[in-house]
Amino acid sequence: MSGKARVRGAALLAVAAVALAGCGDSGSDGGGGTESGALEGRGPVKFATGKDTSGNMQKLVDEWNSKHADEKVEIVELPEAADEQRNQMIQNAQAKSKEFTILNLDVVWTAEFAANRWVMELPEDQFDLENFLEPAVNTAKYRDKLYAAPVYSDGGMLYYRKDLLEGAGVMAPPKTWAELKDACAKVKATPAGATVGCYAGQFDKYEGLTVNFSEAVQSAGGSILDESGKPTVDSQEAKDGLNFLVDGVKSKEIPDAAITYKEEDGRRAFQDGQLLFHRQWPYQYAQANATDGSSKVAGKFDVAPLPGKDGPGVSTLGGHNFAISAFADNKATALDFIKFFTSEDAEKSNLLATSQAPSRASLYDDADMLKQFPYLSTLKESILNAVPRPQAVKYGDVTAAMQEAAYSAMTGEASTDDALAELQTKLESLTAE
Repeated sequence: MSGKARVRGAALLAVAAVALAGCGDSGSDGGGGTESGALEGRGPVKFATGKDTSGNMQKLVDEWNSKHADEKVEIVELPEAADEQRNQMIQNAQAKSKEFTILNLDVVWTAEFAANRWVMELPEDQFDLENFLEPAVNTAKYRDKLYAAPVYSDGGMLYYRKDLLEGAGVMAPPKTWAELKDACAKVKATPAGATVGCYAGQFDKYEGLTVNFSEAVQSAGGSILDESGKPTVDSQEAKDGLNFLVDGVKSKEIPDAAITYKEEDGRRAFQDGQLLFHRQWPYQYAQANATDGSSKVAGKFDVAPLPGKDGPGVSTLGGHNFAISAFADNKATALDFIKFFTSEDAEKSNLLATSQAPSRASLYDDADMLKQFPYLSTLKESILNAVPRPQAVKYGDVTAAMQEAAYSAMTGEASTDDALAELQTKLESLTAE
């Protein structure tokens, strides 16, 4: 992506946060949480997070607990789906519950939680932010103040069966959607690839679809919001992007089952040898390459940048930030734990165990890490060029509208034109508030 495009992505993040700042509950002043000086109190804390599929999160918590007998951290595992995690965290915040101390937030939730004063402002001088990836740091801020710590970053990549492509005479991964379709047809014509599905992503009606829909639009040269924060999904580029998904379902290049896939569903399908191409986050790499018999594709796949309409595509920026609940006790312990979890040693440990994208920039250029995870260069490029989702204070309404539009078109309930027209109207109303 060009430098201009990267600037556009950063501008969208900043503009969206400002343009949608008025969407919070009437009780919020939009100024964020309590002052960082209130990060006091020491003792046990509870850490609310999505499912720990690797077990390494618990390993790091155990390491902390072995050295902090009076300040132990307990993991509270929330549902697998991101939407359900967010709902539980919001319910606790609205009830001013002390149940959760540390919150593992999807990067796009930070603005919403900060503006509603559900999380604390964090002292920037406690974190060496200059050593983190800039896009990751930006997601942890709201109105130029730090409300979370960037723990994981994320960029979408194209996982592909290198063995099947080579067997069909395709010696390089696709850079465009047309090349992807052509490669699928060639693999389908071989005995080894006859029963393998072409392409899948995260297409169930949840947050993953917001990400995948955004990527399709961006990879066709379009956007969800323009640089001034105005919705732009009534464009030909947005139509081209959504049609890539719609046509894939109609042609069966996107298998019927994929319309129900969340991250883990697709991961299991790819590892079981059911997919030729899979749009997925980096965490899949370690599990798909496992040599314990759990993966049928270990050593048979590689990763590449996402394809686009006329060239390489554009990922949606992903990742997670750790924040401290405004209503919890023992906030000083929580801050120290977050600093521990975002240390270079902890992030390196997590990369080695899970292949998740670290937020610390140095790990992407570490020779030992690159030897073990050769995809890191591709991943770094994906993250640096990624475009954020709209940072809306009432993000739930924005993402629900995007999911509805994409899902209704992909399932044939609405035409692409009608789905995008309705989405344009909804987003105009949301950004006008």
